[in-house]
Amino acid sequence: MCGVGACSQCLVRVNGVPNVRACEYEPAEGDRIETENAWPSPRWDLLGAFDLLLPHGLDTLHGFRRPAFATPIYQRVVRRLAGYGRLPDPPSFPAPAAGERIQADVLVIGGGRSGRAAAARLVAEGLETVVLDRAAASPPVEGALWRPGTTVTFLPRPSAGRPRPFVAVAARRDRSSVLVRAKEVVVAIGGYDGPLLFPGNDRPGVMTAEGAGALAPPGSTPPFHRALVFGGGPRVLPILERFGPQIEAVAAPASVRGEIAEKAAPLEVPVYPRSLLLGASGRHRVRRAHLRTRGGGGPTDVEVDAIILAHRRLPNPQLFYQAGARMEWRREAGAYFPVLGPDGATSVPGLFAAGTVGGFVSDGDGSASGRAAADAVLGRPWAAADLPPRVSADALGELEGYYRELLSGRHRRGKWILCPCEDVLLHEVEEASAHGFRGIEVIKRMTAVGTGLCQGRYCLPDALLVLAVLESRPPSEVGYITQRPPFLPTRLDTLASLPDDDPVAPEAT
Repeated sequence: MCGVGACSQCLVRVNGVPNVRACEYEPAEGDRIETENAWPSPRWDLLGAFDLLLPHGLDTLHGFRRPAFATPIYQRVVRRLAGYGRLPDPPSFPAPAAGERIQADVLVIGGGRSGRAAAARLVAEGLETVVLDRAAASPPVEGALWRPGTTVTFLPRPSAGRPRPFVAVAARRDRSSVLVRAKEVVVAIGGYDGPLLFPGNDRPGVMTAEGAGALAPPGSTPPFHRALVFGGGPRVLPILERFGPQIEAVAAPASVRGEIAEKAAPLEVPVYPRSLLLGASGRHRVRRAHLRTRGGGGPTDVEVDAIILAHRRLPNPQLFYQAGARMEWRREAGAYFPVLGPDGATSVPGLFAAGTVGGFVSDGDGSASGRAAADAVLGRPWAAADLPPRVSADALGELEGYYRELLSGRHRRGKWILCPCEDVLLHEVEEASAHGFRGIEVIKRMTAVGTGLCQGRYCLPDALLVLAVLESRPPSEVGYITQRPPFLPTRLDTLASLPDDDPVAPEAT
């Protein structure tokens, strides 16, 4: 679905190793690739009969508590259905190389446009700068210590009184670790395309705009022929430009930008503004999308083989939570962002934000906020006129009203999966709310929503909006779940490779 290794929709077993993300693994000659849980095959999956026998899903937390002897049997069946696979077959991978220890003046997390701009300015000012970027092929910044293919998984609260108070734990793709100690940190890890709640949202063929681009890079054939693009904002235009002949229709939760309509007209792509996406049907993959005009309008069915979600860009706020920064809900984006002071710093001294993760709207090349973050590190005041605007904290986001209308009784049909990783259904969250459980942290403990492999990225954004409707209060009062490390799932042998001769390494782990 996501194409960037953050969701749990493409897990396969590779050479006996479970839970490998297919979108990130390049097969080699002789590799043995297997499905995790379909039997006897993904196309003819007899285990799919459970969907017909149990249309309201399995209670994975509370089922079969009595008799006690049935509980482990039940949990074994549930685990098989969940798709997380068996333990690795021996022999497993060899032990990773010893971890690397780096000391720097500034750590820049993220090598996108804003992160690169920040690093370039810091290097020009003579600061020892290290850049960690998750992309394996990202180009370096001259003068900076560059570590591509490296993901920061833990950024704990800084230790007061140390010359380099920040300690970041990172994982490389070769499963070795990197431990970075720095005086200051700029987080520029960007964002991702958000999910959408509707029946059938777990069908193959439902993908984000990032997923569509990752599955079909320029020069390749896309894995769909007739796609519905959902969204009316800036993410839709590049999708139309890249996949125009393969786009069947554009639907949006609110209005559609004029340039999108102008681009769709010569392609003869119909546009449906102010539309509810009521569901996707199809047994093995998406075959049809069901729409209805908001405000009580008539239904429309569109024959498609893919649904591309391009309606919402969300930040990656987890590292700010880990470091103890104050966060705020900004309604325009429907997400939490760090609170930034007039000097560009977060509430944690020495921690700064740039780009999408800081709530900055793109300024063309995305570099202005990165340069501003570097200036803040250098103690220079921000020049507000040179900064791109931030998403509004007060302007109403288009999805708040959308979900309020979508969740009304007249639109409720089918199986609504709120948390794809843990198969938590919408009605489970509604039942918990009806029993008096309030707030996302309590709902998480009751239903397991947000506890899966994606660590809430693809359920919490919608869960917050759903609870806001159910509890009749703003999403900002619903709260957020406790963000515990790692930022992304990390192998234990990677953590075991951390340098053991650094006095702060035990604190970081």
